Amino acid sequence: MRETTKNVDFDTELSLGAYNAVNVSLRLKPEERITIITDEDTLEIAASLVNEVEKVGSNFRLFVLEDAANRPLKKMPEIIINDLIKSQVSILAVVPQKNELGSRIQVMSVVNKNRIRHAHMVNINKQIMLEGMRADFNEIDRRSQKLLEKAVNTKHIRAKSEGGTDITAEFSSAIKWIKTSGIISPDMWGNLPGGEIYTAPHNLNGRFVADGVVGDYLCRKFGDLKDNPLLIDIENNRIKNLYCENEELLDDFAAYTVTDENSNRVGELGIGTNTEIKNIIGNILQDEKIPGLHIAFGHPDGEHTGADWISSAHIDCVGRYFDIWMDDEKIMENGKFLI
Repeated sequence: MRETTKNVDFDTELSLGAYNAVNVSLRLKPEERITIITDEDTLEIAASLVNEVEKVGSNFRLFVLEDAANRPLKKMPEIIINDLIKSQVSILAVVPQKNELGSRIQVMSVVNKNRIRHAHMVNINKQIMLEGMRADFNEIDRRSQKLLEKAVNTKHIRAKSEGGTDITAEFSSAIKWIKTSGIISPDMWGNLPGGEIYTAPHNLNGRFVADGVVGDYLCRKFGDLKDNPLLIDIENNRIKNLYCENEELLDDFAAYTVTDENSNRVGELGIGTNTEIKNIIGNILQDEKIPGLHIAFGHPDGEHTGADWISSAHIDCVGRYFDIWMDDEKIMENGKFLI
């Protein structure tokens, strides 16, 4: 089993994004221990991360998934889970395969229980390391906090887009808004690159047009959906109808959202706040952080939002060029913040 990346060459252009992950987002200290989980597809990026960890001087353990188990993973290997429990900090930098969500949920359960500062870099690639991971996350945190303070008092959000989205969402004061800005704490792990606020809506109705990208393994399979958008009609927080000219995408998305009784239920409404991201690239990890609105079906992150239902599925849907209103105030026009 590989425990080092000393024989893995990496492009030094990755170093700034890796520095941001280790030193700005995770704020790793020399006396701390970090677990790094990667795979064959992401090994070069992992090497750049390990290089920054070594500069800090922290004790670390590296795992390459293919060394520990056959993929797609049915569950996270026990050797990885046992190591993760020992660490104060962790990184998961992998390209997901079909039906592996359960193994990642295992990781997140350990992270939440042990209050590990965790960077979730699922679907990370070189382009993201050179774009979204080079953002000033301290500035994004300030911007996200300002939007969060407005969102917590908002009762309704309406969103429209050039592509045909027209949705209205209602919110409950019992369900929390969460900020994942790229600054990670023991209280809240974060996707990297960071830059969003999100919650689980009490109710949502209308049509959402995913003309950006959809998540999980479908992201890598279908990429940018600009030319083949997925139209999703939603009634009382549930998918009512789906339309798409790409029949394979339609079938795969429909199958994903019947995984369990809540996999077709809106579990997330998020607003991207990373203004360093200018364009959709066909990768959910970065694209959901672009200024705009996205939704997800399935698991509502009840561990943090307080939502009282669960799902074994979670798939994000991203659109383009949004106008957004919080109650009666327009906060975004054509993908540009007005506040």
